[in-house]
Amino acid sequence: MLVGLILCQPLVAQLAPETNEDPPAAEQNVPVEAGNAGEVEVPEEETPGLDTGDNAWMLTSSALVLFMTAPGLAMFYSGLVRKKNVLGVMMQCLFLMGLMTVVWSLWGYTLCFGGSNPYFGDLEFLFMNNVQPAWDAELGEPVTPMHGTIPEYTFMLFQGMFFIITPALICGAFAERMKFSAMAVFSILWGTLVYCPLCHWVWDGGILAYGEPNSLAGGALDFAGGTVVHISSGISALVCAMFVGKRLGFGHDDMRPHNLTYTMLGAAMLWVGWFGFNAGSAGAANGLASNAFAVTHFSAAAGAVAWAMMEWIIRGKPSALGCASGAVAGLVCITPAAGFVLPMPALVMGAAAGIVCYYACAVLKQSLGYDDSLDAFGVHGVGGTLGAVLTGVFASRHVCGDLTGGEPIGLYEGGGVTLVIGQVVAVLVTIAFSVIATVILLKLIDVVIGLRVTQESEIRGLDISEHGEEGYIFS
Repeated sequence: MLVGLILCQPLVAQLAPETNEDPPAAEQNVPVEAGNAGEVEVPEEETPGLDTGDNAWMLTSSALVLFMTAPGLAMFYSGLVRKKNVLGVMMQCLFLMGLMTVVWSLWGYTLCFGGSNPYFGDLEFLFMNNVQPAWDAELGEPVTPMHGTIPEYTFMLFQGMFFIITPALICGAFAERMKFSAMAVFSILWGTLVYCPLCHWVWDGGILAYGEPNSLAGGALDFAGGTVVHISSGISALVCAMFVGKRLGFGHDDMRPHNLTYTMLGAAMLWVGWFGFNAGSAGAANGLASNAFAVTHFSAAAGAVAWAMMEWIIRGKPSALGCASGAVAGLVCITPAAGFVLPMPALVMGAAAGIVCYYACAVLKQSLGYDDSLDAFGVHGVGGTLGAVLTGVFASRHVCGDLTGGEPIGLYEGGGVTLVIGQVVAVLVTIAFSVIATVILLKLIDVVIGLRVTQESEIRGLDISEHGEEGYIFS
């Protein structure tokens, strides 16, 4: 309601009746020159200036999303592998924080958010042009480009953190067996050729954006990355797992997680960091951010409980790993819906994610026989798909009525199937694009430099063979 009032203020101001009496200068909120109190000059309409509260929240959110990659994801993933590969997984996460930042600053940001073409970004922000401060000769001072009430700098940084963590999620599928060099090249190419187009299609008025003239099936709602981040990375992870092949000894060697303490702590860090991921996607410190924060927390809680309960019922004991995985599944599921649904549906979505992702990881993976080492597909691919579809079911005008002029939007509140169809189309396009592009990239890299480490290196462990170090030295 608060968001609606805020958004309607400019319209109310325009419709307000005119009066013949001029209000006092103080009420007009315009500057009065000393000595000329009777002469009031009405300033021209200006671009909204910096809102320090919005900027502070968005910078904090940027730091929270970066915190998700390392230490969050680094600890979550590294605890799940065998101890001979713990450094290799941590190194992937930390190295990608550096590598993907460089790519983002040079060309990634402009390919995502440059120009108005519905299919691809242009070179508007190449090398941080039109993002960094520039000297204004008329003002005689440097001017920082703005993105609404925050600097373009801040918006660029926040979006860049998503660009970092998305390829890092994929690393869980080929953990313990892909060359570090192949991982680095794949991440650069995948980020440029898969993430950037998807980001532009969904968040910059492209062919998957909701309500745009060129949108397929009317477009889809994706508040913080259901399609852009989770479906794309989860589907690509499955392709990687199948293309690279199973780990040596898969199915009969002991491949249990070597340190679930790391994984539990990493999951908790991801839970906290996700508030920046989702609530930060409101773009401001407002009521929408509060809604996104609340539903994010509720969905994660329901996911953790649901997965643990499934294990309790089926296996007789709830596991720490299951609770951690369920929390992440709930977070993934609510991500596309965080700015569109209310808290009670968020509980339903989180619980559904805990149950569905449990079956994907415990039953589907075993049935199909693929080796998705750390369940990147089972949690992110399946959870992201579920969340994207359920967004079309539970999206509510109470949260996002500004998109439809107050008309019902989600299936649950009587908005019909239009949005659900748009969500399904976006999911299918994302899946098809991710599969085709990932297969081509993997084949190209395999031919040029090779994807997989040697059998000897895999047996010794990637910590030693790829980095010449050990994670644990007890003597």
